[in-house]
This record gives sequence, structure tokens and C-alpha cells, in this order.
Amino acid sequence: MSSHTAVAETQTQWAGGRSPFNVSYGKLMMWIFLLSDAFTFSSLLVAYGAIRFSYSTDLFTPWPDPAQVFNHFPLAHGIHLPLLFVSLMTLILILSSVTMVLAVEAGARMDKKAVGFYMLLTIVGGAMFLGCQAWEWTQFIGEGARLDQNFFGFTASAAEHAQQLGFGDKVHWTPADRVPGPVPFASLFFIVTGFHGFHVLSGVVFLIIIYLNVVFGTYERRGHYEMVEKVGLYWHFVDLVWVFVFTFYYLI
Repeated sequence: MSSHTAVAETQTQWAGGRSPFNVSYGKLMMWIFLLSDAFTFSSLLVAYGAIRFSYSTDLFTPWPDPAQVFNHFPLAHGIHLPLLFVSLMTLILILSSVTMVLAVEAGARMDKKAVGFYMLLTIVGGAMFLGCQAWEWTQFIGEGARLDQNFFGFTASAAEHAQQLGFGDKVHWTPADRVPGPVPFASLFFIVTGFHGFHVLSGVVFLIIIYLNVVFGTYERRGHYEMVEKVGLYWHFVDLVWVFVFTFYYLI
């Protein structure tokens, strides 16, 4: 086979720009962006894990128990409801991911009305999650938490904690003493959840823009709803990241 024949066959096969992954350029770039973003979130969670367990045996600044800190619920003041509110937030985000799947499926069927309906539900779910996160931040800040300070220590008295760690005979504290927790507990809360919240806010903005394009028939005229699928990839990524944040920060 001559070199000219090989070149001609290659040009015919690839048509000057055919994707070897059988995906469009836009979806490929979205996957690359999500991969790079996954590295960022992974770095934050690995840093959290390293700092968290460096305090696991620290007598003077023990790591607070998230179940004791995040135990509030709207209109249920004074009732101990450990992690119930953040569990509700997680459920809302998971349900919004389900509606996003339904929107993408409707787009594959070219059902404009169904796409708009399910995207609207996804937007509502994202907005509800952001509202819940704002309330949680308000409660956390109201208790005195800042980027550079944290008043959440262990829930037992310092004397009891010292006894549990075997230092009861060496450290003499009264039961009324309470040691503030490590500053990274608060600072990492704001950094990790704030970074994720920024992604959710960005996703809601993207969803609104694409929803308006759906309503005005932009994608129907194009003959496909690929943009809905692209923003769906982003939204599922944001939901998946929250599962890791919930597991690492609130449960472990």
C-alpha cells in the first residue's frame, strides 16, 4: 500500500476530526474538567483526613464529635437530633440527581416539556440544598466558629476525657473545665463545605440558563439536548462529591 493511499484512507476514516472516544468535543472537555476538579476535592479530603487523625490522641485539643456539634434542626430547639439535618440535605441532593437523570432521559426522547419539568425540579432541589447549607452555616457561626477559632471541644468534661485516655493521675482538671477544639475543625468545615457549596451554586446557575434555553426551544431547533446531558454530568459529579464530604466530615 502506498503512502498516498494510506493517507487517503486515514482522512476518510477520521473525516478530519472524528473523535476516537465516540463522544462530542464538549462532553470530552466536561469529563476532563470533572477529572481535574476531582483532584482538587480529593486533595481537600486527604488533607482533612490527615489533620483529623493527627488530633485523635491529643489530650488538650481533642477533635469534636460531629454528631454532637451538628445536632440542630429548624423549629426543634433544644432537641438532640444528631446529623438529622445534614442527612436531609443529602437526601435533597440525591433526589435532585434523580430528577436530572429523568431530564437527560427526556432529552434523548426529544420531549421538551418533560425536560423542562425535570430540570425545574432539579433547580428547586439545588436551591433547597443551598438554603439548608446557609442555615447550617448560620448555626455554626452563631456558636462562635470562625476560620481562625473553634469553640467546639469534646462533649465530656476535660477530667473525664483525661481519665478515658489514661491521664487522669497526671492532669488535674475540674469537671467544669471545657477545652475548645482544634481550629482546623472549623476552618476545614468552611473551606470544604464552602467549596462544594460554590459548585452547587454554579450548577444551579448553569441549570437555570439551560432551562431557559429549553423553554425557548433552542435545543429543539438544534435537534438534540446534549447541553442537558453535559450539565447533568456536572450535577452528578457535585452530588457524588457531597457523598464523600458527608462521609469524611460528618460520619468519620
